[in-house]
Amino acid sequence: MEPTGSALIAIAGPCGAGKTTLARALLDRGVYARAIAQEHSYVPDMWRKITKPTILVFLDVSYEFTIARRQLNWTRSEYDQQMIRLSHARANANIIVDTNNTSPDQVCIIVLSYLGI
Repeated sequence: MEPTGSALIAIAGPCGAGKTTLARALLDRGVYARAIAQEHSYVPDMWRKITKPTILVFLDVSYEFTIARRQLNWTRSEYDQQMIRLSHARANANIIVDTNNTSPDQVCIIVLSYLGI
């Protein structure tokens, strides 16, 4: 299905939060969405420079869940650095969704509800 409407949903969050999964689920429902790899950039508002989104969704995930989901071999300090790089996106998010104990389908429903869809 081709995305409809002019709204662009940008999705930011740390590795393993579910950005790509949510973007794919929203696109499948006709919502124009894009996962932003802001966690790898030291430019505080990279999310805005890349997309100029209508809505910014921030997906939160704890260190413990992110390493379990992605089988990452990184330290707590590396996770903390990602969260620092993401602080501008989190502060400017229209909606923040905790994905720790939330299934991908539930995350999608929460965002769709926020969007009024």
